Amino acid sequence: MSPLNGRTVLVTGADGFIGSHLTERLVELGAKVRAFCFYNSNGSWGWLDEAGPETKKALEVRLGDIRDARFVESACQNVEIVFHLAALIAIPYSYQAPESFVDTNVKGTLNVLEGARRAGCARIVQTSTSEVYGTPGTLPIRETHPLQGQSPYSASKIGADKLCEAYFNSFGLPVTVLRPFNTFGPRQSLRAVIPTILAQLLAGKKVIELGRLDPKRDLTFVGDTVEGFLRASEVPGIEGEVIQLGTGRAVSIGELFETACRILDVSAQVRQTDQRIRPDKSEVLVLCSDPTKAKSLLGWEARTSLEDGIGATAHWLRGRLHLYRPDQYYI
Repeated sequence: MSPLNGRTVLVTGADGFIGSHLTERLVELGAKVRAFCFYNSNGSWGWLDEAGPETKKALEVRLGDIRDARFVESACQNVEIVFHLAALIAIPYSYQAPESFVDTNVKGTLNVLEGARRAGCARIVQTSTSEVYGTPGTLPIRETHPLQGQSPYSASKIGADKLCEAYFNSFGLPVTVLRPFNTFGPRQSLRAVIPTILAQLLAGKKVIELGRLDPKRDLTFVGDTVEGFLRASEVPGIEGEVIQLGTGRAVSIGELFETACRILDVSAQVRQTDQRIRPDKSEVLVLCSDPTKAKSLLGWEARTSLEDGIGATAHWLRGRLHLYRPDQYYI
């Protein structure tokens, strides 16, 4: 039986890419799940609308806004574990709307920390990002690497992580910061590179529009990332820790394109477009994790190969291409 069986958990951002996968897995493990989804007037649960009927029946869904402190505090009541995933994450959009990122990612995290503190929650798992490192000075990247705000998005996530550090040091709040490197898989939006490559190829395009091809990323399949979150909620004695989730392998965007073409057995060319290229000083050239700490503290390591993950993502996209617009650039 899972240690999470029967425990009451809150997942913020449960309607999103990683959050929906985590929510479904928690239900499978017998947790009592309160799913915090972004309010909308048609009552959509985001990607949880795709969940099976038994999963939906098991959920307590609350539609709200992470920026509303009183609503967040109410959502934290009578909860043992908080998984905080709600965030604005699109880097190009952060250039256009930086204030929204501060309100959502910094103030929203403050609301969660304060709500969890007042509610006496036993564990808070904060979602960070490898973007907080910027272009690293040393490889592989360890948790002790200096943080650099190379985009408004990364700056907002640095602020959120530091609030977690402050609440642990100041109030003894049992918060653990998980720092996933680039997660990919089914349900990810086309603002991310793997689904945008796959969607264009699956739509039959022979010229694929991308940005720079030389940046390298450490890519983790969403099922593995979810397993990291589960372990971070169960393992004792990791309060106050920052733990990376990555594979330790960096792959360039150009290599990803070639891999996707090979898996789909298609031929295509790349056209680099200016709107898909970040400002020079804002581009992160390489992200490659040292996964040692996750293996040591959580007993976690990525198990899905890049090729298998891309194949699974392509299979999922085939039946849902109508939900996307491959010809449009998403920020």
